[in-house]
Amino acid sequence: MSLPKFESILQADVPKGREGKHKKIITTLLQDLSQLKEGSALRVPLNELPDSKENIRSALSRAAAQQGLSIATSSNDEFLYIWNTKDGEAGEA
Repeated sequence: MSLPKFESILQADVPKGREGKHKKIITTLLQDLSQLKEGSALRVPLNELPDSKENIRSALSRAAAQQGLSIATSSNDEFLYIWNTKDGEAGEA
């Protein structure tokens, strides 16, 4: 009988939950959104994002939905714009 190739650990030591690669930027964006005045939007330089605007937008949308938040986004060649919406407003421009 050969030795196992991979190490074993106790199930109690298995990490629970998902710490995605976008966690830091998404957490920061959600915190900034929570402090945003009505009628305002965040303007995030695309060159400061750790991944493509599409991937960040998707991760942000998932995280916002999990927290019951309604947000909208738009972008141009330089910035990603993000703002809070009321239910029923357009989610992505």
